[in-house]
Amino acid sequence: MRNLLLCLFLVLGSAFARAADKPNIIFIIADDLGWADVEFHGGPVPTPNLNRLLKEGVELTQHYVAPVCSPTRAAFMTGRYWSRYGITTPTNELALPFDTVTTAKALNDAGYNTCLTGKWHLGSKPEWGPNHFGFDHSYGSLAGGVAPYNHHYKKGPYTTTWHRNEELLTEEGHVTDLITDEAVEWIGSQNGDSPFFLYMPFTAVHLPIREPEEWVARVPDSIEGEVPRQYAACTMHLDDSVGQVLDAVEKAGKTENTLIIFTSDNGGSTAENNDTKYPDDQCPNGALPGNNQPLRGKKGDIYEGGTRVPTIARWPGKLRAGAKFDQPVHISDWMPTFCSLAGSNMDEKAVNWDGTNIWPALIGDEKLADRPLYSAGPRFRALALRKGDWKLVVFPNTKDGVPDKTELFNIADDPSESNDLSKEMPDKVKELLQDLEKESKADMDSVAKAQ
Repeated sequence: MRNLLLCLFLVLGSAFARAADKPNIIFIIADDLGWADVEFHGGPVPTPNLNRLLKEGVELTQHYVAPVCSPTRAAFMTGRYWSRYGITTPTNELALPFDTVTTAKALNDAGYNTCLTGKWHLGSKPEWGPNHFGFDHSYGSLAGGVAPYNHHYKKGPYTTTWHRNEELLTEEGHVTDLITDEAVEWIGSQNGDSPFFLYMPFTAVHLPIREPEEWVARVPDSIEGEVPRQYAACTMHLDDSVGQVLDAVEKAGKTENTLIIFTSDNGGSTAENNDTKYPDDQCPNGALPGNNQPLRGKKGDIYEGGTRVPTIARWPGKLRAGAKFDQPVHISDWMPTFCSLAGSNMDEKAVNWDGTNIWPALIGDEKLADRPLYSAGPRFRALALRKGDWKLVVFPNTKDGVPDKTELFNIADDPSESNDLSKEMPDKVKELLQDLEKESKADMDSVAKAQ
């Protein structure tokens, strides 16, 4: 009997130890937040909670995502380039096969409680929602950005997708507050021994924007014009929500064992904010002032301004507070990284990740190899490949029967991509084109296999 009790004690003790070793993971992703929209990159509005996260964590200064929305989310959920699934634009159709092992599914299988609160945009029907892809609990918009008060998507078949666990519902309240409140409540409910994974894809600062007066009133007087002031208020509101999440983690006593990442799904947008596409939500008309300076381009572009976004990671005692991590990383790297931290038994060869586990590099134990980081723009009309300091940009389509130019940039020397070196360095262009062609062929093979 004594031996039986001893064995039981050892088994349970080992299980509890394994659970304690696994960090809670919170992944916060803003929508259309530009490089210079945040205060720590010279933005015009205070973002004290992001500043706090930055002070206590590591800034990833070269974190790459897709030029637009759904592709970034697909890569985060799969550890693979979005183009492997033929996804290069925002989509309301089913984006991933049902048998896809997502980040949420892998963590769930590793013993994590999983929650999504916010914008899904990988399939806008309830039967295509997050609960079918590894999330225990889900809430928010099944489609893309929504009108802030009635939570309606664009006019059409997917106007009404606001849900909880894929049951459509009608609620009052501002979308940013609702997403935040759901997350804070869920964090507070995590009282057991199991670790948790919380995915928070906000709709801020995606259009249409209409902020509560209390937030507009806090905008500095130096910012003029109705839409710029609304945009600034939206950014500050988002920052406050990040602070509420940090406070909820602290209140739950989980700060020391929680990895928090903040990023954006693509670069800042200069699209038109209005209420014509989104039913019955009186938003002011005007171009959004998304700011990606000094980077070139904006949301939708394959250049740095469309694909390089403000990113912070914090895990007290594990990551160096106030440090900068200057090596290029990719949104697809997070799934392999999280699976490693969670002790997942994922077979890397079977899932065929494009991303890699960046944790040893983040904590300073090793340097990442100069691997190619590949990006397909909307409808494959632009392609890019980053390798080391070099970036190749290719426009495969033609204008009037004449192929568009191929560009080469040294990002270390020229982050604004203003000096095209393709004519001066044809051998480097040839080398990177070979890498690009391999990735492009892998896209075609993967999409063909899926069909």
